[in-house]
Amino acid sequence: MPERRPFVRLPTDVYPVNYGLRLKPDLVDFTFEGKLEAAVEVTQGTNQIVMNCADIDIITASFVPDGGEEINATGFNYQNEDEKVTLCFPSTLQKGSGSLKIDFVGELNDKMKGFYRSKYSSSGEVRYAAVTQFEATDARRAFPCWDEPAIKATFDITLIVPKDRVALSNMNVVDRKPYAEDQSLVEVKFATTPIMSTYLVAFVIGEYDFVESQSSDGVTVRVYTPVGKAEQGKFALEVATKTLPFYKDYFSVPYPLPKIDLIAIADFAAGAMENWGLVTYRETALLIDPKNSCASSRQWVALVVGHELAHQWFGNLVTMEWWTHLWLNEGFASWIEYLCVDHCFPEYDIWTQFVSADYTRALDLDALDNSHPIEVDVGHPSEVDEIFDAISYSKGASVIRMLHNYIGDEDFRKGMNAYLLKFQHKNASTEDLWECLEQASGKPIAAVMNSWTKQMGFPIIVVDQEQHGSDRVLKISQKKFCASGPRNDEDCPNWMVPISICTSEDPSCTKTKILLDQPETTVNITNVAPDHWIKINPGTVGFYRIQYSSAMLESLLPGIRDLTLLPVDRLGLQNDLFSLARAGMISTVEVLKVMEAFVNEPNYTVWSDLSCNLGVLSSLLSHTDFHEDIQEFIRDLFTPIGMKLGWDSRTGEGHLDALLRGLVLGKLGKAGHKATLEEARRRFREHVEGKQILSADLRSPVYLTVLKHGDSTTLDTMLKLHKQADMQEEKNRIERVLGAIPAPDLIQRVLNFALSEEVRPQDTVSVIGGVAGSSKQGRKAAWKFVKDNWEELHNRYQGGFLISRLIKLTVDGFAIDKMAAEVKSFFESHHAPAAERTVQQCCENILLNAAWLKRDADDIHQYLLQRKTPPV
Repeated sequence: MPERRPFVRLPTDVYPVNYGLRLKPDLVDFTFEGKLEAAVEVTQGTNQIVMNCADIDIITASFVPDGGEEINATGFNYQNEDEKVTLCFPSTLQKGSGSLKIDFVGELNDKMKGFYRSKYSSSGEVRYAAVTQFEATDARRAFPCWDEPAIKATFDITLIVPKDRVALSNMNVVDRKPYAEDQSLVEVKFATTPIMSTYLVAFVIGEYDFVESQSSDGVTVRVYTPVGKAEQGKFALEVATKTLPFYKDYFSVPYPLPKIDLIAIADFAAGAMENWGLVTYRETALLIDPKNSCASSRQWVALVVGHELAHQWFGNLVTMEWWTHLWLNEGFASWIEYLCVDHCFPEYDIWTQFVSADYTRALDLDALDNSHPIEVDVGHPSEVDEIFDAISYSKGASVIRMLHNYIGDEDFRKGMNAYLLKFQHKNASTEDLWECLEQASGKPIAAVMNSWTKQMGFPIIVVDQEQHGSDRVLKISQKKFCASGPRNDEDCPNWMVPISICTSEDPSCTKTKILLDQPETTVNITNVAPDHWIKINPGTVGFYRIQYSSAMLESLLPGIRDLTLLPVDRLGLQNDLFSLARAGMISTVEVLKVMEAFVNEPNYTVWSDLSCNLGVLSSLLSHTDFHEDIQEFIRDLFTPIGMKLGWDSRTGEGHLDALLRGLVLGKLGKAGHKATLEEARRRFREHVEGKQILSADLRSPVYLTVLKHGDSTTLDTMLKLHKQADMQEEKNRIERVLGAIPAPDLIQRVLNFALSEEVRPQDTVSVIGGVAGSSKQGRKAAWKFVKDNWEELHNRYQGGFLISRLIKLTVDGFAIDKMAAEVKSFFESHHAPAAERTVQQCCENILLNAAWLKRDADDIHQYLLQRKTPPV
């Protein structure tokens, strides 16, 4: 690969104060014309202006100094590699204010970045909307600009669009009039924005309906939906109108714009984007149909709305200085979205779900040698896509949750408020936030947090105990936790670890807190009866794994059976043991024994985490000839809870019951539980015949079950349901499970379907991932398919994070050493710049799987066999 020139940020001799921008998109030829008139400051004399510009042709450019003569640019020197253009002038532009005028043309691309086209159908015909996605560095594809987060300016935007289309931007419309040169067009002018970064600018032109409300603090909130689906915007509208006042109150800073729009975009690479005042979403992250949306979709929409609205303050009002601080933006929003959903929907028990969805996911990734610190130096913008990962989001959120717990809510809010007021309309760095929180709390925030954000990985806390009279003495030590097992590193890093400790006397109350900043320490806990247990990290808040002495672990296990341990702690205990087994520090059989203790478990999230780990184990054992034995283990473990829940919801059940039923039935069906399979087939038939439509919460488990044990007729029926589905949520639901079909020729059909016109580009990844995750055959077929179609897939997602996701989903499940070498060599000759780290992580995971299998397969087999043979 060619050596990259060292990346240089834009020169500071000319900077923008205001962008006057007029854009006229052509929705037929997919081009646009633009006029930029920017008020700029020249800080020192220069005869050139360097800006960002990509895929744009400049026609003319000139500079008019205030009160002076216009100077026409004599040349435009494009540096395509660096996405820059240098405008050359025949004479020196003197220090002072002036106006930069540029006429340009560009393309409405189909790459889901910059100013792009999105396809939808309206009364049977295909149409296109023009929409934007600028983060991180794609505003430069819509207009020449200073496309760096710290170069903030105000924006006056005018759009010239067909008069029968909706036109939206960050601000409210202040004028709409016929366009003089063409009666079929209108000119829509928007109010001046506050001072803001280019990556948050947005505009949308298309056909939409909307629902509208006002938040209690007077902000107009609208949710824009595809035409005819306004009803599906009501849930998000309700969440948004509750959320704005919640954040206003939490930060003690009002929302700074007069309106906020949330809009569903048909083709959209991410989940959503927090453009100031005009938040864009995938349809599935915003639309909820009261009849056809399942509980998990409602929860997903609530979280995404909470996340994007948090950014209106944290990110938009105060913006990171450079992409190095992206984690702070995303980690913070990923933490506070849970706080917000917990406020709006306490019945979701969302903080327990955080541990399973974010915290454990981050621990798994961060235990790899190919992880990275939360704070990564970002030079060239192409490196930004690489850090939109579980470390920035999930580990970021987890350490902020730990920090919030360490500081306490009151001081945390005080510090947040000081930070937002001090840096509003400006840019800040991670250190600035630590300083504000330190002043508010009087605690050594920077010192503590630097150990979590500047070094990669996390500690394993090793605990042993002795009883002295009525006191318990704990010996606590820390060392780096590695997915491949303990290392004897002399220069092992240390963390500053906030550690809380509780006892069985009151499992929900912390008895002692310490800040462990040494390799080891002892802690004396008074008045603990010899038969009481001690638990480290109650609430599973500290970002570390724990290894208890066997006696301490033994004393905790009854707390799983009799449910005296809190759900989040039952989950954390099991998850720690599972990761210790994967790292070879304990035997996997030990974990299977602990898993059997969960037979009385009532909590959805605990089952969800358990189920996820059993899925990992089942995938690992698909490389052996006793895969059926682990299926039997799964059936035995899930049958009692399945029997208890049954198929139909009962009165008085809530959100979490619906989630649990779907999870359990899907697990039993996939594992081939006979009664579940028969009932699923019966209900599927009735659903297809229109006799008894399946409730939204049962569709995924039923679809998965019938496909897993289905044939070509089943697949045909599912593809027909996919074609008929009017809702993106239903299409996605089907796309995710199609890969479960077992026959090799049908697997091939599903893979070909993934690249067909029937599947939206952003969803191709989940169809291929579904094939790879379903079976040993599927994994091989998906990998071959990705290799055979690499050119097309790579072009489709150029450099975006979807390519990383595709690679991870396809190859992470392999467990043979030689596959790691094959994956590595494929990507050495097929370059995927935004996915280099992902490829390294996947190769490491494959080698870890292979080692795990070699180490534990025989023991697991023996254990599963002796479970079946009754004792003599």
